[in-house]
Amino acid sequence: MMRTGSSETETALHFGLTNSPLIASWKKAFHEGGVEGLNKPKGRPPMPDKAKTKKTTEPKEMTYEQKLERENELLRLEVAYLKKLRAFQMDPKGYLEKHKQRYHLNSKKPSN
Repeated sequence: MMRTGSSETETALHFGLTNSPLIASWKKAFHEGGVEGLNKPKGRPPMPDKAKTKKTTEPKEMTYEQKLERENELLRLEVAYLKKLRAFQMDPKGYLEKHKQRYHLNSKKPSN
């Protein structure tokens, strides 16, 4: 550009670049920092090792009481699921009719 006197747009077209403002940013980086100014890494910097290892640490051991509470919660969920399954098996149409308000909002039916 400096030797030929061509514009940033002409230079971008000459090298097959579709983003001519990129030439302007490279030119600015070169004028401010020389060749080293063009070697700056792009994108987000990598995470430090400290943050990576923090996620992989083992969770704290649960107390006996916490284990029992967790088991109780899972058993309650299982009982609720089995009740709903039994109700559906006994009368599928009635069950769906009773609970249709929950399901018809999410279903996608073709419009006429």
